[in-house]
Amino acid sequence: MQYPTHHPATPPASTEEGSSELTPREKRRRRRLNTWWTLITLVAFVSGSVGGYFLGSQKHGDMPPSQADMASLAAQINPPEGYTVPATFGDIGPKLLEAGAMKADDFVQVYASAGQPLSQEQLAILQSGSPAQMVFNRENAYFLLNFFWALGLTNDNPVLTEGPMMRNGRAKVVNYASTGGWTLAAKPVGELYASASIVALTAEQQSRLEEVVRQVYRPCCDNPTHFPDCNHGMAMLGLMELMASQGATVEAMFQAAKYANAYWYPQQSLELATYFKATQKVNFDQADSSQVVSQRFSSLSGFQAVHQWLSTNGLLQQAPGGGNSCGV
Repeated sequence: MQYPTHHPATPPASTEEGSSELTPREKRRRRRLNTWWTLITLVAFVSGSVGGYFLGSQKHGDMPPSQADMASLAAQINPPEGYTVPATFGDIGPKLLEAGAMKADDFVQVYASAGQPLSQEQLAILQSGSPAQMVFNRENAYFLLNFFWALGLTNDNPVLTEGPMMRNGRAKVVNYASTGGWTLAAKPVGELYASASIVALTAEQQSRLEEVVRQVYRPCCDNPTHFPDCNHGMAMLGLMELMASQGATVEAMFQAAKYANAYWYPQQSLELATYFKATQKVNFDQADSSQVVSQRFSSLSGFQAVHQWLSTNGLLQQAPGGGNSCGV
């Protein structure tokens, strides 16, 4: 199916078959996402299901979990201090501009229009490069989503040139949400796709990359990152490519994927954290990263099964605004 074009001014809604145009509701959802952290404990407190939050903890006469319990869980999903990725930005930003991945002024403008103007640090990452180590946090998750979307889309890698994205031929590759939905390019997206060697990988690094991206899912569809048909999948591919090129281990890549998903999908991650606490008695920060991002839990069908289990057992919590879901 042909994609409906949408602008990267907010993280767009995407599926294998395409994505919706940016609507006023989605813009409001982006603004609400910035406030969910401070509101989530209140929502949990007033929710009728809070009393059954941890399976087995609500025995006769027990008190329901406190607001402190909920705040602790939320802090594991999106650590206030951020999550440090074992990789640096280097000169990726300037290389993307040189390759035509985006027009610098347009990229900057979408953030200004969304009320989230780029910081001086982010401008430096984009325009001149930066030796800084990468840190995911609530303030920069949106910047990193579009930045790595551009990298995943532009970088020449066998995942794009030989993988599932090519199943309908090179001419049809522009029909996915992750390709046709990228409207900031300085050239036609069909020309931009896998057009520049921005992040070069050795054979061993490529092997590690493919091992990971075949197993990392996102809750908007049932495709792994190896099939990056939406913005989040393409951004995850770019992030994993950069990490692999700098020698990251498979375990470190899975760990980073878990937290990238958590910052991009806070509502779904809250529910996954609830499930792991209830069924395995482990906190989100202790849960096995490869398991968290697996098809069983982080694909659309896997997450829906978790969501249904939580609902059936009275453990369902709802973050304001529904998080950063790709669902309609």
